[in-house]
Amino acid sequence: MSDENPMGQVIQIDDARIRDHLGEMVRGTVEETLNAMLDAEADQLCGAGRYERSQARQDTRAGSYERTLQTSAGEVNLKVPKLRRQTFETAIIERYRRRESSVEEALIEMYLAGISVRRVEDITEALWGTRVSPSTVSNLNKKIYAKIDAWRNRRIEGEHPYLYLDGIVMKRTWAGEVRNVSLLVASAVNSEGFREILGICEGAKEDKSGWSAFLRHLVDRGLNGVQLIISDACRGLMESAVEYLPEARWQRCMVHFYRNIFSHVPATKVRDVSHMLKAIHAQESRAAADQKTRAVIENLRASKMSKAADLVEQSAHETLTYYAFPDIHWQKIRTNNPLERIMREIRRRTRVVGAFPDGQSCLNLAAARLRYIAGTAWSTKRYMNMRPLYQPQIIQTGAVA
Repeated sequence: MSDENPMGQVIQIDDARIRDHLGEMVRGTVEETLNAMLDAEADQLCGAGRYERSQARQDTRAGSYERTLQTSAGEVNLKVPKLRRQTFETAIIERYRRRESSVEEALIEMYLAGISVRRVEDITEALWGTRVSPSTVSNLNKKIYAKIDAWRNRRIEGEHPYLYLDGIVMKRTWAGEVRNVSLLVASAVNSEGFREILGICEGAKEDKSGWSAFLRHLVDRGLNGVQLIISDACRGLMESAVEYLPEARWQRCMVHFYRNIFSHVPATKVRDVSHMLKAIHAQESRAAADQKTRAVIENLRASKMSKAADLVEQSAHETLTYYAFPDIHWQKIRTNNPLERIMREIRRRTRVVGAFPDGQSCLNLAAARLRYIAGTAWSTKRYMNMRPLYQPQIIQTGAVA
């Protein structure tokens, strides 16, 4: 019989419509809750509720602006309060910013690593809570590239007394061939003692023309107040630094210096020579370090390691510039390790790509990682106490002035 289940024809459940309705209810609840939290934070900063008259009031509202936030329940609209006397900052927005940077970086990395568009959709849905259609993947990357480019060319504010410079070699496809391309990176410690990533540029290789273009790029964006440059012994870098940052001194990374010496030392003697070199940089003053350097040179010659002795005699002074700066900074300015750790992170994040299709994609992925690092606690924790640098103590007849 054709009418065995007549009730099935009378009662029909539209599962899709029910899911949409439930989704709207959840989104509405999430949106209402988040906006209530924003209002509560604004009331706390003001010291009083909206329209409340109170002697404890410290600020007043100045309207609001709308901002969308992607959640696992979908996109919600936030009404972010504005205050007249202070900037309204909320943990909700900060979490959004961090996740936005992470998602941007993930999209670029997935795209450049050759992951299928369908897989990109799945991963994007897991990260954002919404599925990105295949037709919008390329548009998203264009928007992300524009944001990264804006970050790379942002204005550099304030003084940066300690500047760290380094380069990293990547593989890129060039006219059908895989060739090397250098990415030049700069980080610094500003006058308040916080670390900043100042910039990244592509150079064909780490020669004078590449470093000159990069330093000119930094100076044009506002880099100033540099007192010390910390880097490896790259001739092109040093020559460019004299031209664009003539007032800055140069500190050769002592770790790279050690490695250069070890390449001219028998494997059985590396440990002994390492102790000798470390003794130079363990002295309490520049004069003592110079004296120890002479002793090390004599010791190396007596041990028949003349090539190592010659290198120490020629270049050890380049690693002692940090003695002219406050002693509490010595450990952090005598090597390029602070930037080296960041460079290793770039290497780790780009290794899966292999050879990049072009220089721009290589630069964008590395810049995305730097931008992400700059948005973490790495840049929000004070790295140095800069008071001794700008207000040096002067000892007069036993008293500190």
